[in-house]
Amino acid sequence: MKINVKKSICLALAMVFLLSTNAFALKTTNNVTHDKSDINAVVDAIENEFKNYDSKTTSSDQDDIDPLVDLAVTVTIKEIRVLDKIDKMGDPDFYVKVSINDVVHTSPIWRNKKYVEPSWSVTQDVPDDKEFVNITIQLWDRDLGLDKICDISPTSEQGGYFNEYSVALMYSLKSAHWTGDDYNYPASLTISDPSGYGRLNGCDDNTIYQNDRDCEMWFDITQNDFDDDGIPYWTEVNVFHTDPTADNRGWDNDSDGVPIEWEFKWGHYFSYDWHHQTIENIWVYDPFSFEDHNNIDLDDDSLSNYEEYLTSQWNSDPFRRDLFIEMDQMEESPAGERSFFPEGSKDLLRDVYDRQNIVYHLDDGSWENSGSDMIPFDESTDFDELRAFYRNYFLHGDQNNWRRGVFHYGLVIYNSSFFRGFAFSVDSKGTNCFQISRKGVESVLPFPNIPAMRDVGYASVYMHETGHTLGIINAGVDNKLTVFPNRLWLRFLNYKSCMNYGYTYVLVDYSDGSRGKYDFDDWGNLDLSYFKNGFF
Repeated sequence: MKINVKKSICLALAMVFLLSTNAFALKTTNNVTHDKSDINAVVDAIENEFKNYDSKTTSSDQDDIDPLVDLAVTVTIKEIRVLDKIDKMGDPDFYVKVSINDVVHTSPIWRNKKYVEPSWSVTQDVPDDKEFVNITIQLWDRDLGLDKICDISPTSEQGGYFNEYSVALMYSLKSAHWTGDDYNYPASLTISDPSGYGRLNGCDDNTIYQNDRDCEMWFDITQNDFDDDGIPYWTEVNVFHTDPTADNRGWDNDSDGVPIEWEFKWGHYFSYDWHHQTIENIWVYDPFSFEDHNNIDLDDDSLSNYEEYLTSQWNSDPFRRDLFIEMDQMEESPAGERSFFPEGSKDLLRDVYDRQNIVYHLDDGSWENSGSDMIPFDESTDFDELRAFYRNYFLHGDQNNWRRGVFHYGLVIYNSSFFRGFAFSVDSKGTNCFQISRKGVESVLPFPNIPAMRDVGYASVYMHETGHTLGIINAGVDNKLTVFPNRLWLRFLNYKSCMNYGYTYVLVDYSDGSRGKYDFDDWGNLDLSYFKNGFF
């Protein structure tokens, strides 16, 4: 049988690895630098090569890319989220079409849902002697026989053709990475994918404030692997020189704090060999050579590669901005009064940041390995008590807690002794904490008994206080005179931001500075490192 032959080959290879003096040599391009025009030329060449790859021979084609298994590719749809109004009559009836080498697979229909976590996957056998697998993904809304395709593509719609909403990818069986409309490119951020690797965002074509059926999708592409460590046979044998029959996950042979599987995933990109006219797999992170991941932050979100690894369990990406917030909420009062944050408000917050490709991660206690806590009920909380909550329920008494430089800390309490919402600093020169009080917020909410209005109000004030930890400072922020009918209301009317008291509680967004005089570009001036200024 084929599997017995493959096992024999594998055991022989393992003996070669043990005897080899070059077992840990890695072809890598550490310290690679590129001129932007050179990078763009490479990208164009790769795109052209992919369009014609069926009729060309690549350097990766061989008799059997993985002799240990019969290769199959799996596409998994992990999450779908609405970013626009899709269906006028209700929430969408989503389904997905996935094409693998021109074979189309259709998912079940998830009816009347804005947010879906289907974990739906499809697996297809693929040729073992061809490196690249052609994959397309489409998201549809079922609508009385006139189904509408939704936008998950980074490209602009041209001429109304529906395929501008689709996503086309090329997956490598050699490296277990893909490129096309979604890709990973750590060598330079001048051509980075702003929505991140394994995440699609229909707003990437600059339709954030247009109704373009924009949606967000999280997905993964994998292949079967004899030792189930996710590092394919070809890479183990030809690049890392590790044993393809042994699970290497957790290895940190270079003692840089980041294991081999993280460096494998995020250290890869495709390069075009002009001389041979072939596509090559390149790694910039060598799992057997120390890299200073504690001081690498290529996406400028204030999280180092090491911190991106620590948060990878929650889908962080070292080449796309991530925002982490821990929310601690107060227990019910003896009379049963709840200080809990509305679930609808959490979705509003995630959507508004995700549209801008600042992926919003809110640890509200529902996560696996969550650090969030319930705080004992307090009738009226003063500033000293807030500081104590930070030390006891966020740091848990550990001043060196790794979350300190990663998570912003936003409390939801019953009642504040001073302000309805308040941002403050405990151990930094920046502003790293904030609170909102249930009693204070609900005293000013318009129509607090209408769930949708309540969701907007809570999300707006929470986003406002978060903005203080992101360094939003201008003349229109926290100015009581900007509230109607005060004298500065008309002047700052263009500043449509929840940071403007005139819009707090009714708008869940920052401004983009596009409305003329007295407007301010909050989104363009966010400082994701502001909250930890002076930490270290």
